[in-house]
Amino acid sequence: MVGEGREPAGGRGEEFWREYLTHGEPTRRLTRRLYTLLPSDPRCRLCTAPFSGVGGSAMRLIGKRPSQANPNVCTTCAGALIRFRGGAEVPGTMLFADIRGSTALAERMSPTEFHDLLNRFYRVASRTVFDHDGAIDKFVGDELMAMFYPAMSGERHVARAIDAARALLRATGHADPAGPWVPVGAGVHTGTAWFGAVGDESHIELTAVGDAVNTTARLAAEATAGEVLVSVVAAQAAGLDSGLARRQLVLKGKQAPVEVVSVRA
Repeated sequence: MVGEGREPAGGRGEEFWREYLTHGEPTRRLTRRLYTLLPSDPRCRLCTAPFSGVGGSAMRLIGKRPSQANPNVCTTCAGALIRFRGGAEVPGTMLFADIRGSTALAERMSPTEFHDLLNRFYRVASRTVFDHDGAIDKFVGDELMAMFYPAMSGERHVARAIDAARALLRATGHADPAGPWVPVGAGVHTGTAWFGAVGDESHIELTAVGDAVNTTARLAAEATAGEVLVSVVAAQAAGLDSGLARRQLVLKGKQAPVEVVSVRA
């Protein structure tokens, strides 16, 4: 990630970001995977450095701790995002996943019980995304937004996002005979989006915006519990079975129908 080790050469403009987001550095992807092996959660959402446990203690020795500018990322990553604020349009893949029927769930639980359920979902979703070389953009209520782009996830970023979505369904119990411990639906779509750092010195984060992001959010909203709705564009890019049944969805706010396939855990 930006800020992990030596900074990429270049300026702060679009060319700097396009080069970094498209190519990145393989050594950083390796470092990120090594950090994932260290205990324990919570972690930096970008470089995966642990903030607690033995791993957190080790990270503090090299200056990595939750940033005041954004406690979800480490001081190293936050500092680099502030220095290199900006972004560029690059190909990427988005994964949205949310809890189905969360209002009804909350009605049957105490506020503390519902909080604990959300925290468990956040932990499982974070681990799943990290294990598949993705980055977490944010959690909004009961929804996960994750990003997969070439510099972080490699050329197979579309397949990695789909694999992460299916793994998340398994991790929430959708393949278990007893059923899931929380009902989750997801959407995956790929396309060009604006990826970059937004905010100021008081709060900074890496995010993605654009039509591809909005389409993914709409797909996730249409998915049933235990289902991943994958746009045909993403399915073809990932090499999913061409025999999967297709259907067209009219998504809220979209002028043209979107063709999708449905995959399960």
